[in-house]
Amino acid sequence: MHPAVISAIIGYLLGSIPFGYLLVRVFRGADVRATGSGNIGATNVARTSPSLGVATLVLDAMKGLAAVLFASMIFPQQKTMTFIAALSAVVGHMFPAWLKFRGGKGVATGLGSFLLLTPKAILAAVAIFLVITTAFRFVSLGSIAAAASLPLLAILLREASRPAQGALIAAASLLIIFKHHANIRRLITGVEPRFQLRPK
Repeated sequence: MHPAVISAIIGYLLGSIPFGYLLVRVFRGADVRATGSGNIGATNVARTSPSLGVATLVLDAMKGLAAVLFASMIFPQQKTMTFIAALSAVVGHMFPAWLKFRGGKGVATGLGSFLLLTPKAILAAVAIFLVITTAFRFVSLGSIAAAASLPLLAILLREASRPAQGALIAAASLLIIFKHHANIRRLITGVEPRFQLRPK
């Protein structure tokens, strides 16, 4: 089997583990998809339970990181395979087969996936996310800005050494932005809710 296919399978299977759904189901006895935005990601989980939201954020990032680590161990001389695994983890989180392909938006998984591959770009993107989210209290706006900036940052900081690597980062970023299409419409029309934690 071709290394790219193996890397894609590893990334997808790890990325598709629906931690947000599982945590809320186990600890709250509820389906997180039935509340808030209907998303299985950390932001929506945090609306039910801030602590579970943090756990979801960490676990979703770790599964992306794990996908890259596995690919790097299997193909130590083929760095592009790790970028394929990273993109596939994001795809797996967004479209998990276990939940009828209804997943999250890929922000935390993307963070974990590219953390080892483009650490400087990720830190800069996180800074952009924090500044925009703090200033406007729209997690979606911060996420979109961070995702949009990541490919350019990776290229400028010379962390995507091959065109294929830059293209894979760009593909992940475009997917994350696309998954925010409903948020973009609400931002444009002025009805996007500002993020607020409700401890439970």
